[in-house]
Amino acid sequence: MDRSACLHLVARIMYYVGWLTLLCGGLVHLNIARTLFMAMSLTKRNLFEVSVMCFVICMASEIRVLASGGKGSAAS
Repeated sequence: MDRSACLHLVARIMYYVGWLTLLCGGLVHLNIARTLFMAMSLTKRNLFEVSVMCFVICMASEIRVLASGGKGSAAS
């Protein structure tokens, strides 16, 4: 797997994890499954911060692939 494919994979995973945490934060906000998330010590703010972090990692990975031109690693 070359470097650009690896970065695309990381970006895709972070993108979906970000949406999943936003969905969980919405459930907590609507008081659905609040006890479940409180049992895991996850608040709305924690879920929001994780989702923002995932989206930032996703964007950074995609920008890095675009900046390198998608050529792969320099060592190959």
